[in-house]
Amino acid sequence: MLGYVTPDKGELKVREYEIYSGYYCGICKSIGRRYGQLPRMALSYDAAFLAILLASVDGEPDAPRQEHCAVHHIKYKTIIQNRAVEYAGDVMLILAWHKLQDDARDEGKVYAKATSALLKGQYRKLQEAYPELTRLVGEHLAELSALEEEQCPSIDRVAESFSHIMAVIFREGSRLLYGEGDFPENLHETFAKVGYHMGKWIYLIDAVDDIEENLQSGAYNPLFPRFGFDGDTETAASFRERINGTLQFNLYHYLAVISESLKDLDIRKNSGIIENVVYFGLNRKTEEILKGIRPPKRTFLGIPKTNDQLQE
Repeated sequence: MLGYVTPDKGELKVREYEIYSGYYCGICKSIGRRYGQLPRMALSYDAAFLAILLASVDGEPDAPRQEHCAVHHIKYKTIIQNRAVEYAGDVMLILAWHKLQDDARDEGKVYAKATSALLKGQYRKLQEAYPELTRLVGEHLAELSALEEEQCPSIDRVAESFSHIMAVIFREGSRLLYGEGDFPENLHETFAKVGYHMGKWIYLIDAVDDIEENLQSGAYNPLFPRFGFDGDTETAASFRERINGTLQFNLYHYLAVISESLKDLDIRKNSGIIENVVYFGLNRKTEEILKGIRPPKRTFLGIPKTNDQLQE
């Protein structure tokens, strides 16, 4: 999850924005309280949506409270704590750990090796708490890494590995929170379907977003072999123009499936935030990136993250 799943702030009501920020800050606080300050930097906005969506079918009212923040230490921030918040924080750390391992192994980055050593104890705790989740995420990430390393020409095969990671994350979160109770039998699979197609969208939108950067660096991008990029006759702009129709069709198809799948969930709270992210935030992000508009990114632990304008 790379920070693409964000709301359209301008379309959120004031109360909705406060709740959204409360989930985001709650995840940050949860990570800091349980694992220390360094892992908090792995947080991205995707985690907030994961927590909000998982918590939405519970119906238990959110209980916002005001706390000081290490970053915004002068003013109080709205904080929300629940099981979904803690799970989303744990997912971020699991993905951050694997990213560090990948950087240390494939690129020999010193910071990745050093940070991995610092976080080794925390990851062991996560393995004990989520044995199935950590195993499956590790297996699918290994598949993804192998396909990228061999310069796989099929974007469907590569995206499939990442999509399975997202499906596992959403399904295991649903099982953790709603293993028992008065919930439909297909609840877990519905969450998995949302995660799967969101994974498809994230992987493809990230590939589109990185076209110019990957052309300069020579890094693997599944769009180049899939659509036969010819560096002798094409520029990044002409390549985008040539494949734009196919990209647009696939990206909006994934968003349509996500929207339809959400209708199968009995969402009991924060529906306005969820609809904002899916119908406004993801669509806006798709339009911007298809046009080549790239908001500035920052990184920590080698993990791409969008700027923190929502928290200003």
